[in-house]
Amino acid sequence: MSYDGTDFSGWARQPQRRTVCGVLEDVLAQVLRGPLRRLTVAGRTDAGVHATGQVSHVDLPVDTDAPALPYRLNRALPADVRILRARRVPPEFDARFAALRRHYTYRVSDAPVEPLRRNHVVAWPRPLDLARLNLAAANLLGTHDFVAFCKKREGATTIRELQRLEWHKADDVFVAQVSADAFCHSMVRSLVGALLAVGEGRKPADWPVSLLAAESRSSDVTVAPAHGLVLTGVDYPPDEQLAARAQQTRNVRTL
Repeated sequence: MSYDGTDFSGWARQPQRRTVCGVLEDVLAQVLRGPLRRLTVAGRTDAGVHATGQVSHVDLPVDTDAPALPYRLNRALPADVRILRARRVPPEFDARFAALRRHYTYRVSDAPVEPLRRNHVVAWPRPLDLARLNLAAANLLGTHDFVAFCKKREGATTIRELQRLEWHKADDVFVAQVSADAFCHSMVRSLVGALLAVGEGRKPADWPVSLLAAESRSSDVTVAPAHGLVLTGVDYPPDEQLAARAQQTRNVRTL
């Protein structure tokens, strides 16, 4: 699915707030003329964060025509969220736990941002250096405890395998491409915030990697604005490996 997060209070359903999950579940119940059915999502996005490749699953009656659902739902959905495709999956499929990795992009510009892009490109007030951004980013790859870059949740681990973190420039926009087996809360935006401090020359290139030795969230890391972030895709294993992957993901990891 794809959505523009500008006018949503994030993914998760919240009382009295407009959320992606809330809108989708309500429209699903309306279109199928049935009870409210809960969606399970690959990655909960925060308020203002966008998606072009979000994945979720839901249990529906066996006679539901899955390929026809996008057309039916999109007719009732608001213009800022769209279902791109739907298909039946094995019972072992779990949008969250069976995922192999998630992919994000982050866009920021140190040049004036055109008004039509203001909700998707972060305007940065100081010049950025691409080489410094990539030098600092490369040091963070691998399996680490990213607690310095996460809002820790009770009972959840902050150990993640960061598989890709690199920057390129498209015209006047710096684009970060970030992939990991999973992300803890605010991790991508915190990583970007730390790298931007290096890119503008305020911090040395080895500063972000030095934070991996921390035992708690670092107050020195500024969380980058939400509207530059887009969830672009989620990878899954072949059907016969779904159950094993979900079990592996549910195990609490240690270094």
